Amino acid sequence: MNKRKLSFLEIWNMSFGFLGIQFGMALTGGFMSRIFQTLGANIDDIPILWIAAPLTGLLVQPVIGYMSDRTWSPRWGRRRPYFLIGAILSSITLIFIPHSPTLWVAAGFLWILDASINISMEPFRALVADKLPNSQRSYGFVVQTLIIGVGTWVASSLPWMVSKLGASDEAASGVLPDSVKVAFAVGAVIFLVSILYTVFTTKEYPPEDMEAFEEEKRQKNRFISDILENISRMPLTMKKLGVIQFFSWFAFFTMWTMANPALTEHVFKTPAPVEEAYDMSNEVQAKEFNVINTAFQESSNQVGKYMGIYGLSSMVFALLLVLYTSKRRINRKYVHMFSLIAGGIGFISMYFIPSPSYLIVSFILIGFSWGSVLSMPYAMLSSSVDPKKMGVIMGIFNMFIVIPQIIAALGGINFISNLLGEQTINAMIVAGLSLIIAGLSNFLITNKKAISYQINEDI
Repeated sequence: MNKRKLSFLEIWNMSFGFLGIQFGMALTGGFMSRIFQTLGANIDDIPILWIAAPLTGLLVQPVIGYMSDRTWSPRWGRRRPYFLIGAILSSITLIFIPHSPTLWVAAGFLWILDASINISMEPFRALVADKLPNSQRSYGFVVQTLIIGVGTWVASSLPWMVSKLGASDEAASGVLPDSVKVAFAVGAVIFLVSILYTVFTTKEYPPEDMEAFEEEKRQKNRFISDILENISRMPLTMKKLGVIQFFSWFAFFTMWTMANPALTEHVFKTPAPVEEAYDMSNEVQAKEFNVINTAFQESSNQVGKYMGIYGLSSMVFALLLVLYTSKRRINRKYVHMFSLIAGGIGFISMYFIPSPSYLIVSFILIGFSWGSVLSMPYAMLSSSVDPKKMGVIMGIFNMFIVIPQIIAALGGINFISNLLGEQTINAMIVAGLSLIIAGLSNFLITNKKAISYQINEDI
């Protein structure tokens, strides 16, 4: 199919739902470990409490990709039904997460939320490849990244913002403060509204051969065999990108799980208090616990605010790429390489900074890598695979995202960090080294079509 080039507004509309998806991801990525700590989790146990999230992605992403490839409604299209279902489930779950009474309930809500986000997110990646000609795919994925950057920045700062507006950071032992509860409720509303905007402003192309499409749907379901066949026939470029993705997402999973305990302890000097160390029936000790806990909650708000900077930085990075790729081609390989290395330096710098204000520089560098992670691999991949199988291919490709997270959660973070010492901040050094390895792995990419595509070449 000869696809027409879309205007910036059309690409913006089809990507806007990612604002909501990123609100969900940023709120959990920035504050889920804080929730676990508030509910009494030990630092060493935090990664394993996240295990449900990547396990869910491993199962859900290929399934949703496969199903959306075989879905068509004249009214709702191919991908949009999944956007809407995922958004409704995610919004409901976001409201309940900060009200979790126990660790296992919070971990369960994280599992439900991650499954719901994947229902919405996976088809969004395929939608860009569905609607855009090859010459606009870097542009399309970068616009997506621009919106993701906005979502990361605002959502990560939400608890700090609502705290400044009067929501309390004080709470009883084992209870999340109002600043977190309000932030998650606001995120739930934004998630649903932004998805609805894309659903009602974007149209999709029907299958090229409707008769063949309907015949394929009538055939016996070959889901497992089709998935295995696509994995066995995985293009070489996809395998090489998988190596880059492995080390990239190991690094970012380490950040999401360990940044709050590492930075509140090492940079802000306000680690979470351990309730067992205090006699809560003693008025003096109970008051001391409350003071220390409030300091931890306030510094956690600050960590979230600084983490929002990587979203802002990725937004600026994406904006520059939007302006550039709208007129010229780019070398995706080298853009991705240098962006990942910059992020690695940002993580490692956290160990050495003399005061919290320097976290701005660290997260600006991390934002460069985040902006590239969300766009360049997908642009390179979409130029190397069969467009008729874009949904299932994107789902399989995302296995390279969740597998490193599973390894990290099952002890990878703790094992490698402990090789450097017992300080929690060592996890950020591990994240930095992992990103640098990911950057250097770009030398594996040799497919010229994946590396760069002429702006006047279409499918």
